[in-house]
Parts: sequence; structure tokens; C-alpha cells
Amino acid sequence: MSSYSHIIERNQPRKIQYTINPNPYAMGSVIVECGNTKVYVTVTVDEGVPPFLKGKGEGWLTAEYSMLPSATHSRNKRERNGASGRTQEIQRLVGRALRSVVDLKKLGERTVQIDCDVIVADGGTRTTSISGAYVALSLAMKKLMQNQLIKENPITAQLAAISVGINKSGKAIADLNYEEDSSCETDMNIVMTREGKFVEIQGTAEKAPFSHDQMMALMECAKNSLDVVFTKQDEALA
Repeated sequence: MSSYSHIIERNQPRKIQYTINPNPYAMGSVIVECGNTKVYVTVTVDEGVPPFLKGKGEGWLTAEYSMLPSATHSRNKRERNGASGRTQEIQRLVGRALRSVVDLKKLGERTVQIDCDVIVADGGTRTTSISGAYVALSLAMKKLMQNQLIKENPITAQLAAISVGINKSGKAIADLNYEEDSSCETDMNIVMTREGKFVEIQGTAEKAPFSHDQMMALMECAKNSLDVVFTKQDEALA
């Protein structure tokens, strides 16, 4: 038992399910479910890179994120005139996170496009997108190797993400649904490798500031939850 156990109320994620390769045309695809949240992730690979990378012998990885109109309680309008600030922030996060565990030189001059489309939103859409994107990307890289387009897997580490928060009782909980996320005193998104290295931490006190012990409890909560996510990813890719 850790010294922060008394602050932790829930350190397990919601039920996780991966449905692999639902799209026969994508290089890699997955439908990832975390509780009621459901995200459809596809990976396409194109020959060539953006102008700033031409001739450098390395590839590029980028991501797009969107929420389908009926993903939330009230209809969400399609972003036909450009991505909103929130959408841009999330897709940049997904791209950054995945690039942190990819050796772009091993890709050659190819562009990997990850598309994350939220089918149902009940909290944790960005973290679910990242965890699902890792699985879809792994499937895509395996296919590239099978087709002898690349010699070795460019993925350098296993990656996943989870949301954690401090509830009204001052306790740490993992994998917040929409209601919990809306009412939490503090919420945090943590992106981590299986080795326990942090890729990104986004944390904000929505109401009262949080203590050092609460922050450490959130970290512990995230690590315990992500152990489950990593195992589920393994099972999906087995």
C-alpha cells in the first residue's frame, strides 16, 4: 500500500474494448471503447513528406480529430469552416504523443495520417483517441513491414493515455466520464509509455488548488489504470 492510497478512490479504468481492422481500406484501423466513449481511428500512409522534410530521408506523422454530430447529448455541428480551437489542440496532442514513440527515419519519406473520429463522447475522448491510435498505428506498421515497404518497426515504445481527477470529496479517481469530468475539482490527462516515462501531462485546478499529495495520488492512479490499458492493447494486437 502506497503512502497516497488514502487519497485514491478509484484507480481502474472503465471497461476497455478494441475492435481491430474494421476498415479494409485503411493501413490500420480500430474502434476503441472506454466505458461509453467510442472512437474510430484509422491510419493511412502516403508516399512523400511535407516540403520542410523533403530530401532529409525521414517521414512525418500527423493527426486529425473530430467529433461526429450525434456524439454528444445535443447535436454537434460539423466543423466545415475549419477546426475549432479545442479540436486543433486535441489533434496536435495526438500527433505529438505518437511522434514521441516513432523513429521517423525508419519510416523513410512517407507521411502517416492518423484520423480519430469520436462516435460517442462520454469523457476522455482525447485519451481514448491516443490509446486507440497506438493500436491502429501498430497495425499499420506491421502491414508496411509485411509489404516490405519498411525494414523494421519504427515504433520505439508502447503508448497510452488516461484521464484522472480529484472529485468533490478530495479523492483521486481514474478515467473520468462526462459527469465526473464536469464536476471534478481538478482534472488531468496523462500520456505515458509502458516503461513509465511521461510524454505529456495536462493538469488544471478547475476549482480549489490541489496539493502535492493529491498530485502524487493522481500520478499513481494514472499508472495503475494505464497498466490495464497496456494489457488490453497487447490483447488486441496479439
